[in-house]
Amino acid sequence: MESGGRPSTGQVIFLVTSSALTAILYSVYRQKSKVAHSLKGAKKVNLDQDLKNILREAPGKCVPYAVIEGVVRSVKETLNSQFVDNYKGVIQRLTLQEHKMVWNRTTHLWNDYEKIIHQRTNTTAFDLVPHDDSGGVAVRVMKPMDAAEISLETVYEKFHPSIQSFTDVIGHYISGERPKGIQETEEMLKIGATLTGVGELVLDNSLIKLQPPKQGMQYYLSSLGFEALLQKQESRVKLWKILTVIFGFATCATLFFILRKQYRHRREKQRLRQMQEEFRQTWERDWRLKGTPIRDATPH
Repeated sequence: MESGGRPSTGQVIFLVTSSALTAILYSVYRQKSKVAHSLKGAKKVNLDQDLKNILREAPGKCVPYAVIEGVVRSVKETLNSQFVDNYKGVIQRLTLQEHKMVWNRTTHLWNDYEKIIHQRTNTTAFDLVPHDDSGGVAVRVMKPMDAAEISLETVYEKFHPSIQSFTDVIGHYISGERPKGIQETEEMLKIGATLTGVGELVLDNSLIKLQPPKQGMQYYLSSLGFEALLQKQESRVKLWKILTVIFGFATCATLFFILRKQYRHRREKQRLRQMQEEFRQTWERDWRLKGTPIRDATPH
């Protein structure tokens, strides 16, 4: 606290920063809470012969937010793994990621840095079918890459370390960057994998489609069961709530500290003024009793 009871620059910066962070965290918490609440209210439907009848009777032949579980089956073509023999899927993601160390001039430490330098995703049309693949019912999965969460299995991963000469090492220390290597990864959604789909379920002529929902709800294609998926989202809500409470408490504590200091400073000023007034009145009273000339008794 600076002289005059004003808060210091550091206290003002901390208060403003913590207030802004609290507002951001609360906004994220509200959004995550809304997502989890919507997911909890999603309608569970079974992938069986009654599904088409349920959709025909639904308003607009549509269930706005539905949960359905099935096994992945390709419609026509399949994607073959580039690295694993006889591994077939419907989604393939190939990634090259650079790993290096970067010198931090502030902390004087080498920090890990990762950057995706190339990524390619291949997809082919696929359905979700019952586990026994009987009955002729299937749900076509639309726009799978729009899903907020999609479960891909890592089928291949290899790290290619950088080969460095002595001259390269000296140059890296001068430039502040030390390459570690390139990581190559292949991820796939395998044929036969079990998926829990959460989205808009629509009957389009005779084709049942699962597609991204409207009204700001999240689209999921997860290998987790519905209860596990819901628990995962609720855990995220709790985490953001705890962070919001922590930063909110820090903001309130800082504000209380500043106001308390200002209050105590004002009380001290009032006490000093009161003492000066009492001292002056005492000198005036003594002057009247003794008949001596009055002098300014206010301390300087």
